[in-house]
Amino acid sequence: MTKFARPLPGSLMDIASEASLKAIENAGAGDRDFDAVYFASMACGEFAHQTAAATALVDELALIPAPTHRIENGPASGASAIRDAFFGIASGMYDLVLVTGAEKMSTVPGAVATDLISTMLHHEAEYLHGATLPSFAAMLTRLYMKRYGLTENQLAAVAVKNHENGSKNPYAQLSHKKCTIEGVKDSIMIADPIRMYHCCPVSDGGASLVICSAEKARELGIKKPLIKIAGLGQATDAHTLQEREDPAVLKSVQLASQQAFKMAGLEPKDIDVAEVHDAFEILEIVESEDAGFFPKGEGGKAAEEGKTALDGELPINPSGGLKSRGHALGATGLAQAVELVWQLRGEAGERQVKDAKNAYALNFGGFGDNSVVTVLRRMD
Repeated sequence: MTKFARPLPGSLMDIASEASLKAIENAGAGDRDFDAVYFASMACGEFAHQTAAATALVDELALIPAPTHRIENGPASGASAIRDAFFGIASGMYDLVLVTGAEKMSTVPGAVATDLISTMLHHEAEYLHGATLPSFAAMLTRLYMKRYGLTENQLAAVAVKNHENGSKNPYAQLSHKKCTIEGVKDSIMIADPIRMYHCCPVSDGGASLVICSAEKARELGIKKPLIKIAGLGQATDAHTLQEREDPAVLKSVQLASQQAFKMAGLEPKDIDVAEVHDAFEILEIVESEDAGFFPKGEGGKAAEEGKTALDGELPINPSGGLKSRGHALGATGLAQAVELVWQLRGEAGERQVKDAKNAYALNFGGFGDNSVVTVLRRMD
């Protein structure tokens, strides 16, 4: 992956190419013909004025005539691209596939970026009335506080933990910024009770994976531990929050997680490390519960007690998460997967989780409208 930053030098194609070439080199596939290329980007046309971006990337990488297309599934585009690539290989159609995600968001002012991202919401019922993703996070936080007694300190503890993890990640956008409980609570109010340090930054960045069959991996002569895509799950929920059965429950996360665990033959207790989609820190809390890691209402307490820290019983977001690593939309799901590959291979440096064998990634589209879960396993 590339460094996540705002701004990151270079064009969208520069960013996507850097990540892609690193992945190809890491896999020892520089002299190979790829069967297909998948490119994940939520809004490359709107942010970078670049359409037909998948075609442009294949040409940039000299991978012609590999078939390619762009995957757009909101902020869940990256994991959706991994899922599609998996299906291509599992079907027998492909053996060697490149999956890359990238976004260049720094080209527009912050207010414009907020507006573009908000177009994910239901157009007539929400967007036209001024709803934004931070406002939804604020409403979820208020409801959750009222129902489960979440405290400001517990919410802040998630941000403190993720900034601490991010300080150990050279790829993180906010690697230079640690924070304290009081610092989070004193930061600028965005949408009451959501403050600046409860929100992820706007980011440029790219991440990439080489995905292949086991036979192809042996042919490539890869010496590092192989990482298997053991489980996949995806589910949607009602587009508008007002039409959901319970707005304090992320049903798409529940269903996608159950599907992925069933496919992998694992349970939540078997997971050693997780990357979840904390665009707002309330989401890490609720997602950790709806994934099955903690009972409902216990996620905030778990963070406060250190259960989700690097040395806790279930380290969550060792990369720093979206909060500290950054959230370059189409690259996020792939950045999560890259981090977990490093963790499972024992290559994560200061943020290494001890003896990690099974990993969980949640890439979250819209405001829980479309969730994609990937379970990875180290093959010994």
